[in-house]
Amino acid sequence: MPKISDNNLMEKIVSLCKRRGFVCPGSEIYGGLASTYDYGPLGAELKNNIKKLWWKYFVQDRDDMVGLDGNIILSPKIWEASGHVKNFKDPLVECKKCHQRFRLDKLKETSKCPSCGGPFTEPKMFSGMFKTTIGAIEEEGLAAYLRPETAQSIFADFKNVLDSTSQKVPFGIGQIGKAFRNEITTGQFIFRTIEFEMMEIEYFIAPDAKWQKIFEDWVEYIYGYADLLGLSKQNFYNHEIPDEERAFYSKRTIDIEYKFPWGNDELWAIAYRTDYDLSAHQKASGKSLEYFDEAAKKKYVPHVIEPTFGVDRTLLVLLCEAYTEEKLDKGETRVVLKLKPSVAPYKVAVFPLLANKEKLVARAREIYNELKKDFHVYWDDRGNIGKRYRCQDEIGTPFCVTVDFDSLEKDDVTIRDRDTMKQERVKIKELTEYLDKKLT
Repeated sequence: MPKISDNNLMEKIVSLCKRRGFVCPGSEIYGGLASTYDYGPLGAELKNNIKKLWWKYFVQDRDDMVGLDGNIILSPKIWEASGHVKNFKDPLVECKKCHQRFRLDKLKETSKCPSCGGPFTEPKMFSGMFKTTIGAIEEEGLAAYLRPETAQSIFADFKNVLDSTSQKVPFGIGQIGKAFRNEITTGQFIFRTIEFEMMEIEYFIAPDAKWQKIFEDWVEYIYGYADLLGLSKQNFYNHEIPDEERAFYSKRTIDIEYKFPWGNDELWAIAYRTDYDLSAHQKASGKSLEYFDEAAKKKYVPHVIEPTFGVDRTLLVLLCEAYTEEKLDKGETRVVLKLKPSVAPYKVAVFPLLANKEKLVARAREIYNELKKDFHVYWDDRGNIGKRYRCQDEIGTPFCVTVDFDSLEKDDVTIRDRDTMKQERVKIKELTEYLDKKLT
């Protein structure tokens, strides 16, 4: 595989995403909207596969986990109680020359503008939350916020979940959903955007539990998800956040960083939030959020360990790690997305060798319709067979099935492996079983 420089890698990934329908700029026909992106047909499939794997691994496969789907817009009292209205703010500076704005904590050089070298204004605080109004008349409506995280609906619904399930502490609640942050410093494609998707867990434990051991167990379990995605552990780094940089409510935080093309940066995270959130909501709402421990015969407000994951960043990491260039004969370069089959947008592609031969097309359609019962299958009859193979390589399809003239006589097909490009003949009646074994 030829060496791809870090800068070139990002350029190539952005180009591939637009060309093949993974990701494109939001509102593009109107000139775009900064730091917003839409996910095309392939991007939507890849995102869904990331979320399905996460939900099964973290929620469905564990007896101590349940799921939740909370609202994006919550009572503003929730954000006041959680401290977001008061504390979810960052220092902002503006260049006096070019008038670009930057978050002060994201600048390496704080004395001059990185774009034009101009001087900065004095820092001012800006809110990271988007404000909106509930009601027909704006002046009379209720001021509310688009949630900057999914966690608070879990805390607000803690008692409902406890009363409606048989869960006992320790147990967790998982949620996948959109969040919004009024980011000033954005960039690096979909790494930091104003609208994004999160996968979060709030795991409730007793105040006297050995939280350090539970914390470490969760870190290890998180890396099991990396294995499911096909990500290499050598590209990860656990960044222990020092006391002076942690959120005031956190007793321990680890940023699970990944080696992106621009350097190590946060991908996922885990924090021990103590009982801060439930205690804050209990005090502000006047409703008891205590848990009665039958074994210990006592009541307490549970503490929380919070693993959190960014869907968009996880997708970007998969693309960075899967993108491969291979030199072929005659100097041709083959671009391949070597995605693990579990996350690949399509598992199989089916082609008729020639699109203008009715019998080939009809037989290929039969096979395509049969395979669709068990796999997500791509139909392609455009151009020559070589171009179809290159297209499927670029979008990460693990296997291609070609129906040729021999297929009509011998009831078999050619199967091509994406990574090795090796081809073999397989009987049509054995095709589903063959692919099932290969894909799992």
